[in-house]
Amino acid sequence: MSSSGAAPLSDGRVQNRIENYNAFWQKDLNKEDDEGNKNRLDQYTEVVNGYYDGATDLYEYGWSQSFHFSRFYKGEAFLASLARHEHYLASQMVLRPGMRVLDVGCGVGGPAREIAQFSDAQIVGLNNNDFQLQRARKYTKRMGLENQVTFVKGDFMKLSEQFGENSFDAVYAIEATVHAPSFEGVYGEIFKVLKPGGVFGVYEWVMTDTWDPSIPRHKELAHQIELGNGIPEMRPIRAAREALKTVGFEIEHEEDLADRPDPIPWYYPLEGDIRKAQTWWDYFTVWRMSWSGKLVTHNVLRVLEAAGLVPKGTHDVGESLKVAGDALVAGGQTKLFTPMYLVVSRKPKN
Repeated sequence: MSSSGAAPLSDGRVQNRIENYNAFWQKDLNKEDDEGNKNRLDQYTEVVNGYYDGATDLYEYGWSQSFHFSRFYKGEAFLASLARHEHYLASQMVLRPGMRVLDVGCGVGGPAREIAQFSDAQIVGLNNNDFQLQRARKYTKRMGLENQVTFVKGDFMKLSEQFGENSFDAVYAIEATVHAPSFEGVYGEIFKVLKPGGVFGVYEWVMTDTWDPSIPRHKELAHQIELGNGIPEMRPIRAAREALKTVGFEIEHEEDLADRPDPIPWYYPLEGDIRKAQTWWDYFTVWRMSWSGKLVTHNVLRVLEAAGLVPKGTHDVGESLKVAGDALVAGGQTKLFTPMYLVVSRKPKN
C-alpha cells in the first residue's frame, strides 16, 4: 500500500497515495481489528498524506485556510470565529514579539499567518505534505508575511533530529497531533525542541471520558472519525493528559472547550442546517454541508475526476469526508468526541 516509487505530480501530490487512502480501512467499520489499526499506525505518513493530497482542495472549499473547529458567539461570522480560536490559543500561551514559535502540522498556514499577525512572533510551520506546503508558501507570500512566517517539510515524530534540542521558545499544534502514531512520541519530540521554560499549547482531538470502546456504537464512531479525517487511531482524553506528563511537561491549564455551555455548538457548520447560519455569507458555508450542497460537490468531483482535472481517488476521499461530517456531528451531540481539548503545558526550567 506504500506509494514509494510513485512520481509526484507538479503540485506535490502523489497520485496513487490518494487512490490507496480508503484501503487502510475495512468497508464495514464494525469489522476493524487490531491488525488494521497497527497497519495504519505503522504507515501513518501514508495515511495522513493520502488523506490531505485528496482532501486539501475540499477543505479550502468548505473551510477556508484554517483547517480546525472553533467556538461561536451568537451572530459571529464563521471566519471571525476561526481567527478568535487561534488568538485564544496564542493569548493562553502568552506569545510575544521576538519569540521563535513552531507550528506543528501547519496545514496551508492559515493559523500561522493569523497568529503571526496577532502576536508578532516569528512562526515556523512544519508539514510533511508537499501539496500543502506549496499552498502555504504561496498564500504567505501573497500576504507579504514571508519574512515572519516560514515553512519547512518534516516529520513531527523527528523534530529534535531536524531542529535540534532547545531551539524554540514556544510550540503549538491545532488539531494536528492526533495524526501521530502515539501521543508520547510527538509530545516527547515537542518537549525536546522547546527551550527550558518554553510553552506548548495544543487543541487536541480526543474521545471524551464518556466514550467507552467496549460499546460497539462508540467504537464505530471512533472508526468513522478516523476514516473521514486521515487519523490512524482515535484516543481518549486521558491518554493525551498522561502522555504530556509522561514526557515531562508541567500542565498549567487544561479544559475541553467543547464542554462550555455555548448556545451555538462548535459543529453547527457541519450540520448543514442553513437556519443556524450566523451571517448572510455563512449561509453559503453551511449550505455546502447540507444534503443538496453535498450532492453538488459529489457530482462535480465525479466530473472533474473523469476529466482528469483532479487526481484519481479524490472523489472517494470526498465520500470519506461525508462520513467524517456525520460522525463529528454525532460525536459532538453525544459529547463522546471533542476537537478542542485545550492544554497549555510548560517544559521545566531545569
